[in-house]
Amino acid sequence: MNKWLKIIIVLGVMGIIAAGLGYKFIYNKPHTNYEKAKPDFSITCNDLFTNYQTIRETAEQKYNGKVLLVTGTLNKVETVDSITVAVFVLDEGMFGDEGVRMTMLPNHASKINSYLNKTVAIKGFCAGYNDTDIILEKCSIVE
Repeated sequence: MNKWLKIIIVLGVMGIIAAGLGYKFIYNKPHTNYEKAKPDFSITCNDLFTNYQTIRETAEQKYNGKVLLVTGTLNKVETVDSITVAVFVLDEGMFGDEGVRMTMLPNHASKINSYLNKTVAIKGFCAGYNDTDIILEKCSIVE
């Protein structure tokens, strides 16, 4: 019985250590600061939209999950609750405007309206293409 008790104690200690390491390195992992992140690609909104429409698989492999710096003329700003979305409108689709939609970080949301109908560079995390829009999240204005 003494042998089994030692085995159970060793397994318990190993489990506690594994849980502690999991908490420290996985659960408590710091989040990426997209505002300060260096962009992986710099591209115009027209080129980005064309790439996703014509060579979607290649564009998804190249841009999805990356930080992009997208430049273009800001056509629309939409606000729903506390979320502000800036839009580069590039096409008129069956269900409305199509283009690049960028969810702004809260500290940049108040400034985005001053760039309406002007050329602006916006940096954000590319979440992909949903057959109508390219989605960028956690976006900031690059001045």
